[in-house]
Amino acid sequence: MADLLLSKPAKPYVITRRKVIFDYAVLDCNTPEKLLTCPLFLEIVERFIERIASKGCSIFTFLSDSLPGVRSGEMPGYLVSLFRLLFGHTVEEVLAMNRDYEHLLSKPEDLHDFIVELYNYWRRLERFIYIEAPKRSYHSKSSIHHARFIKANDELKNNVLYVYRRVSKNLLGKNPRVYRQLPAGANMGMLLEKIDWNCPKELEMLLDIPFIRISLIEPPLILYPEMNKRKGRFEEISDIKTGMLQIDTDEWFCFPAKVGTLTAYIFFHQDFISLGLSLSNLFEIADYEDIEGKEPEIILLFGLKGKDLPCNTVFYEDKKTGMLIGMIAHSEEVDYFGYFKKMILTLHNIAMLNRGYWPVHGAMVYIKLKDGGSANVVIVGDSGAGKSETLEALRVLADEHICEMKIIFDDMGSFGLNDKGRVIGYGTEIGAFVRLDDLQPGYAYEEIDRSIFMNPDKGNARLIVPITRYSHLIKGYPVDIVLYANNYEQVDDEHPIIWFFSTPEGALSVFRSGARFAKGTTDEKGIVHTYFANPFGAPQRKDIHEKIVIHYFNKMFDSDVKVGQIRTRLGIGGYEQKGPHIASKELFNVIRRLRS
Repeated sequence: MADLLLSKPAKPYVITRRKVIFDYAVLDCNTPEKLLTCPLFLEIVERFIERIASKGCSIFTFLSDSLPGVRSGEMPGYLVSLFRLLFGHTVEEVLAMNRDYEHLLSKPEDLHDFIVELYNYWRRLERFIYIEAPKRSYHSKSSIHHARFIKANDELKNNVLYVYRRVSKNLLGKNPRVYRQLPAGANMGMLLEKIDWNCPKELEMLLDIPFIRISLIEPPLILYPEMNKRKGRFEEISDIKTGMLQIDTDEWFCFPAKVGTLTAYIFFHQDFISLGLSLSNLFEIADYEDIEGKEPEIILLFGLKGKDLPCNTVFYEDKKTGMLIGMIAHSEEVDYFGYFKKMILTLHNIAMLNRGYWPVHGAMVYIKLKDGGSANVVIVGDSGAGKSETLEALRVLADEHICEMKIIFDDMGSFGLNDKGRVIGYGTEIGAFVRLDDLQPGYAYEEIDRSIFMNPDKGNARLIVPITRYSHLIKGYPVDIVLYANNYEQVDDEHPIIWFFSTPEGALSVFRSGARFAKGTTDEKGIVHTYFANPFGAPQRKDIHEKIVIHYFNKMFDSDVKVGQIRTRLGIGGYEQKGPHIASKELFNVIRRLRS
């Protein structure tokens, strides 16, 4: 893979915040023998020994007792040398060559316990590989770099497994009875390329940061970011000070995303690489033609260490060019995927408002019934209102009553007008970032082979899963039904599951109030109100949003779009799953009646 190499840093890997990030082309561990001699392997052994020593583990006591006279700092090199011998020789052969290992090898089961725990320690780290390709390799349509990139992680995984099994077999004198093909290589990977783009002068340091051209994920993937909820607001600033932009470009990467029809360059510090690469399950990666020589509509800088940021999450709008720039501080407080997602969508929404579109915080799906009826349905609601959960509950009905469901957007979209003045919906994301607790039973396990799980052991556990194709997002589908997701009211004779408004003014009052029972997905609690259930762009540009939304509501009522409420009851105890399921059945009946 030497032909993929652009430069040779002194240390081709970094270990930071329980993450290992390394340049596979430079590290040179593409055979089992090279893996055992690479510096990363030695450092992993060093760190593991430090860990078990600090905890006073029994396996460290075994090492100390078995290596009299060997200082703890010398243990890693001593053990790595032994592993190299055991890779090619049995215990008897090793002892015939070197009696210094006699104490260690006299208790093979104890030494094997050390090897197993070392292997587990490696696998518990979040592991990332990258290869940097020459410029224009992707543009030239050559697939050689793609194939080598994919092969790299297969090589690493196979080499780790082979070394682990070969050393264990020679130590114990027998093969295992069960072979578990665990993902022992990288969890995620990226093929990088530096591309020339139209960069504002004040941000020209970003030109040295490579773009992600291809990403690799080994799902199902479980990540454990420091935080499990988002708090605070995205504040607008009037200018960008030089002190805000302290960037060591060797520590940064760029994920170029298509957010609906817009292009966003999402730059992130290596400490947030697991969140940054998880964007692969949420946004389409922009094509080379979207980047070379182009200026993006959106730039996000995630992980800034500058001291001049007034708070952790700010954004700036360049009034001359219309470019929107988001900035998020380097802090454990923002180590949560929601900060990536929601800042990007905030900037998208402001950009769409500037273009005369109405950004909608909700979910849209095309539903076709087996009896011939169909509808494009939009459910509007803030986080935890039950919009995604209700649409997922519709999947339960799919086999019996629905012949086709097509997700247009799952969390954020925008309304525009076609040439006939009809309201149409566009999406932003190819994936969904949903609460694991509120999904229908079994759904997460059906999708486990493509999913990224985040903090599954905590409240507000999340799942990132691809759900639609980019072509569906940007096609533009006519809107038939728009429903506000009411998650806090019970259902009775006066409050049916679904109810339609008779005037734009009545609908606007409910949508504008944005009431919901907060589910703990942010720092809010109880019944809260959010302007149009959309804290991402709408409150920041309230004046222009108000004019646009009144125009669109009038258009919807003029063209017989049904506008109403759907009571999901997601915020009521005992209805977390039952509420959206019942609501989905009533939505199915409404579509049948409207199309009959």
